[in-house]
Amino acid sequence: MTAPQPIQYTPEGPQPLVRDIAPGAAYPVHALGPLQGAVEAVQGITQAPIAIPAQSALAVASLAVQSFADVDTLGGPRALSLYALTIARSGERKSACDAPLMTALRDHEREQATAQRDAMESWRNAQALWKGERDRILSDAKKGKGEKRTAAQADLEALGREPDAPPSADRTVTEPTFEGLTKLFATGQPSLGLFSDEGGQFLGGHAMNSDNRQKTLAALNDLWQGNPIRRTRSGDGHATLYGRRLAVHLMVQPTVARSFMADPLAADTGFLPRFLMCEPPSAIGTRMQANARRDDMALGAFGARLRAILETPMPMDPDTRELQPRILGLAPDARTLLAGFADATEAAQATGGDLAHITGTASKAAEQAARIAGVLTLWRDLEAQQVQPSDMADAITLAQFYLSEASRLASAATVSAEIDKAETLRRWLLEGWPHLEITVRDVVRLGPNALRESPKARAALGILEKHGWLARLDEGAIVRGAARAEAWRIVRGGGDVA
Repeated sequence: MTAPQPIQYTPEGPQPLVRDIAPGAAYPVHALGPLQGAVEAVQGITQAPIAIPAQSALAVASLAVQSFADVDTLGGPRALSLYALTIARSGERKSACDAPLMTALRDHEREQATAQRDAMESWRNAQALWKGERDRILSDAKKGKGEKRTAAQADLEALGREPDAPPSADRTVTEPTFEGLTKLFATGQPSLGLFSDEGGQFLGGHAMNSDNRQKTLAALNDLWQGNPIRRTRSGDGHATLYGRRLAVHLMVQPTVARSFMADPLAADTGFLPRFLMCEPPSAIGTRMQANARRDDMALGAFGARLRAILETPMPMDPDTRELQPRILGLAPDARTLLAGFADATEAAQATGGDLAHITGTASKAAEQAARIAGVLTLWRDLEAQQVQPSDMADAITLAQFYLSEASRLASAATVSAEIDKAETLRRWLLEGWPHLEITVRDVVRLGPNALRESPKARAALGILEKHGWLARLDEGAIVRGAARAEAWRIVRGGGDVA
């Protein structure tokens, strides 16, 4: 009997396995309200996808206003902190988009750092005098008894506590550990931003390694909620920090984002659903200098507004530096709009609904809309008492965009995982399987461990068939001496797949 011959494949041969990701919707830049002009100005200079400067502007605005108010939502007051995740490959000009929107913030930090150095000199002198006086009182107390000890106790109470060092001037961090972040909140500003145009360094750094990831995610979740920070350390004991706020903007490359999004801990802890995520289509290859345009007036206005807010004293307890934000209410029509959006989003999470695969993100969409509306409101008027319907309508438009992006990226992550399994099967078939034909049963019994279930095996075989690495045999074809209802012939040809 003649040995079966490999099936003939098309002239172009088997095709590489690709991760097809549906294009996203256009970013609704018109819904950015008072931030729109600056975002369009940065896009005009860089010609990057407009979603990149939009993310930066929202994050910077959140950092600026989050200390002044908590916004009312359908579930009660919530912090105005926004967490943003921007996915773009190298060369998309992420840093170039971020820099002009951060200029006023960086200038403010630099000026405050100079003032803080002068304040530190005064504090060292005051602290030395306090310590000297305390040592004198204790020395006198040791020499005496009775009344002298009582007098010493009174003198210590009159001396008061040790003078506090002036707080750090930093308003932003890039790669903090949980301990470093809590220490900065304890000794520095109560409103901070975790901003990085190389967010992979944070996601892949010490704070997010296997030992620290869970506590870091839990801490960042608490900060998004506006909850107190609790820490227990062997040297410092237990401490609780109230009234702290954190805004986040991480810019990451697609490979880093895919790995992070595939981490069950990031999704299961609710960390990933707290992010406003987007992956805009690339602009590389279209950014011609003839199309560049400048709008220095819009950028100047943004910087001036940012500086004015940063120079406004934050409402806080002077001793504990605990923020004391007021409640930013919702105008009746704004609340009605938000309730309608919440109901529509809830209905779409039902089994079979458009958002059933991202219920964690969808369940937070209405709150995200309220937060965005609060940020837009206070950016325009720091003394505003209510979110108006126009800002709520814009915020809902933005929240809907981010929800569609989350849905698209979650689906892409699922496709990516399926492609990875198919690639594992492809290599196993070409490198380790001794026969020309393959069945689902063969894969389940002998194939890669990740495919030892019929649905997973059949899905991977289907992908390989679609890409030309397998050819389906007719029903009833004889394979290794038996008729098979479902079997494929392996196409041994073509180059290796990336």
